[in-house]
Amino acid sequence: MKPSLVDTDTLSFFFKRHPSVVSSFEVYSQQYGRVNLSIITYYEILSGLKHQDANKKLEVFLDFVAQNTILSLTEEAATIASEHYATLRKQGQPLDDIDLLIAGIALSNNLVLVTHNTKHFERIEGLEIADWTLDFHKRTKSADRYENSTCE
Repeated sequence: MKPSLVDTDTLSFFFKRHPSVVSSFEVYSQQYGRVNLSIITYYEILSGLKHQDANKKLEVFLDFVAQNTILSLTEEAATIASEHYATLRKQGQPLDDIDLLIAGIALSNNLVLVTHNTKHFERIEGLEIADWTLDFHKRTKSADRYENSTCE
């Protein structure tokens, strides 16, 4: 496994105890000690949990965050994201700002982006992506059944 940035959807799968994602988190943590998530992912999960008044899940999330690394949105990451925004927009294939900012953080830190949302992110040139719901130990279970339950 390469150093990675975990996207919001993958983190949600982890908290929903998706077996393949949990296994990947364990292997990654053994190798690197800490998991990287972006400040954008932190915001998305935190706001969703607060909106739902999910206090117990919020506590679990904050404990998780305290043991891992939140990567900030830097000027470099924003510049990279804006370049990809312009390119994709000119091609008629725009992505939402949140996805572009997460990709910018991954690219500026030379990290693989771990996401199940591969269709969106594969359009970003130079961004290496991995899907821990599928790629680890020749997984056969689909992540679809976990997408319908909520982390929040």
